[in-house]
Amino acid sequence: MYTLSSKLKLTAIILVIVGAIGLVYGFISTPSNEEELKELLAADAHGEHGAEHDEASVTTEEHGMAIDEGHAKASEGHGESAHGEGEHGDSHMEHLLHQFQTKPWSAMFVSAFFFFMIALGALVFYAIQYVAQAGWSPVLFRVIEGVTNYLLPGSIIVVLIVIFAGTHFYPWQNHELVEEDVILQGKSGYLNFPFFVIRAIIYLIGWNLYRFVARKNSLAQATATTLTPYKKNFKASVFFLLFFVITETTMAWDWFMSMTPHWYSTLFAWYVFASMFVSAITVIALVTMFLKKIGHLKFVNDSHLHDLAKFMFAFSVFWTYLWFGQFLLIWYANIPEEVTYFIIRIEEYNLLFFGMLVLNFIFPILMLINSDYKRIPWFVIMAGVVILVGHYIDIFLLIMPSTVGPHWSFGITEIAGILFFLGLFIFCVGTGLAKESLYPKGNPFLKESENYHY
Repeated sequence: MYTLSSKLKLTAIILVIVGAIGLVYGFISTPSNEEELKELLAADAHGEHGAEHDEASVTTEEHGMAIDEGHAKASEGHGESAHGEGEHGDSHMEHLLHQFQTKPWSAMFVSAFFFFMIALGALVFYAIQYVAQAGWSPVLFRVIEGVTNYLLPGSIIVVLIVIFAGTHFYPWQNHELVEEDVILQGKSGYLNFPFFVIRAIIYLIGWNLYRFVARKNSLAQATATTLTPYKKNFKASVFFLLFFVITETTMAWDWFMSMTPHWYSTLFAWYVFASMFVSAITVIALVTMFLKKIGHLKFVNDSHLHDLAKFMFAFSVFWTYLWFGQFLLIWYANIPEEVTYFIIRIEEYNLLFFGMLVLNFIFPILMLINSDYKRIPWFVIMAGVVILVGHYIDIFLLIMPSTVGPHWSFGITEIAGILFFLGLFIFCVGTGLAKESLYPKGNPFLKESENYHY
């Protein structure tokens, strides 16, 4: 039975404390007014895209980004109409201040969602194994359940962020802006704060309820004399996957696409899912190899590792297919309200935007396309680390361009967010793995899974 070592526990606690300090610093160091912002820009002309970049950002905003227009109008709504030349500068500074104040919220949300989506993706993978009645994977069930132990705290934090971020993330929450925007008025039946909160709570309850029921039945099967707990999990998994397909779609619309409420893509929910799923499978593989290295999971062999690596490879290709399909169709059609989503990402995040293709597609292809490489732990570890870094950047690019525009950076707050949620993730997953035996006794496919070789 696995025991969370005091060294690993202490490491996780230190990461949480250091990360929390960094996040607090990020919030308190944010300029609170325009004077502080001007001093910051003057003192650090090149940091965070500096004063020169701020001048150039006016041109970027003229490309018609819906989020920038929304935030600018939201800022204008607090004072007089700014149409004159002198007032335009004040309006622009208000807009910049709003984006700088949004940065710590965005940095925290990127890391919070990244680690949360790993737990949720692992839960979906777990449900799929039950519904498919897969014979190869039951030996991994306790590992997957351990990874999903992060789901409850992770989902609560994410929901709290999206609820309390307000107009930092979601310009449609600004009533004055909605009154001036015909498109947002048309979407107000769906994009309104009470319904937004209700949906978030439904997601939170539904996902965690399935996790609780599935874990309970899985543990009950270990001592049961019949297959009743397994059958209950099968039925629960079917309903969960139906629930997930709907809620993941609306979650992607709610938490990401509504950051730029004039923009939409019919592939977007699938795109978010692909990033979630491949990241989750990658972490399952990494945790499995870690446990084997310290002497656990002797019943897991290189064929199981090979199958996990196949999923990593396959869904890296699937993610790339969705990325390319969304990008190509929008870019080729060149419809203004669609293409503006990519303009700022290409102009202001160029290295990250195209660099993540290398990390999320080319590296996995080169490292995992050979069948023999999928059985070599250090090869899978290398590919896994690259995939996780690539998909962190993917989440970064979903959020930052829509919330802070061209005024992004990767500094103390972003690093602190990673440290805080990494520490919390390690602690929750380690605690979850240590609660029960890693051998899923009683599963009807257990012997088949133990003898899985090809």
